[in-house]
Amino acid sequence: MGTNDHRAFHALHHADRPLVLPNAWDYASAAALAAAGFAAIGTTSLGVAAAHGLPDAEGWARAETLALTRRLGRLPCLVTVDVEAGFSDDPAEVADLAAELTAAGAVGINLEDGRPGGTLADPARQAELISAVKTRAPGLFVNARVDAHWLAAEDSPPLGGTLARAERYVAAGADGIFVPGLADDEHIGALVAAVAAPVNILYLPRRHTLRRLTDLGVRRVSTGSLLFRAAVHAAVTVAQAIRDDQPVPGEIPGYAEIQRLVAS
Repeated sequence: MGTNDHRAFHALHHADRPLVLPNAWDYASAAALAAAGFAAIGTTSLGVAAAHGLPDAEGWARAETLALTRRLGRLPCLVTVDVEAGFSDDPAEVADLAAELTAAGAVGINLEDGRPGGTLADPARQAELISAVKTRAPGLFVNARVDAHWLAAEDSPPLGGTLARAERYVAAGADGIFVPGLADDEHIGALVAAVAAPVNILYLPRRHTLRRLTDLGVRRVSTGSLLFRAAVHAAVTVAQAIRDDQPVPGEIPGYAEIQRLVAS
């Protein structure tokens, strides 16, 4: 990926409709999404970590995340990578990771301010991480995830802590703001109005529609771990159907189709 790819990814956040960003957890899932016509895909930290028997958000999946990014560089689509909290509290180490991911072909990262144990990073320290990444990899789209609402902390009155953090991260160089867990139209609209950067919302089934999020001014809609969790559910459902001598549900890709995906 070169400078034009970074520019193209930035431009997707300013198009006529939001960027719908599905999140993959391995090469096959990413290749299938690319073949389905998605111009850009993200990774899901839960999916990457869980697929390797590791917990999410504990900072243990750095090597796995980097290895997957290098494999995804073969795909004909733009790739942004969920790096949890950067796998380090040291700005220089997080900047080094950003440089490695850029070299591997990533055009963006998600960098969250949530920390193990349901805590939040000091916003000034988180801003240092963002600034270090932008200094080292200026073309990389840094999607700064604000977990204050997600963790039900620092958000009384509603969105107070979230907005303060979002503004600080944008000032530090963040290209976008991601606030997972927001479902209320009023809160989403207030966030979009207050933040001087594209807003990313995590898609919540039965709570969101793409049309409504578009009307509210959301510029990016992510699936997060939803696709990974759906795949696990589907696998267990098929196994149970076979065990219980019931029809296998759904249309399942054939062996040759998967082979073509990973061989291309």
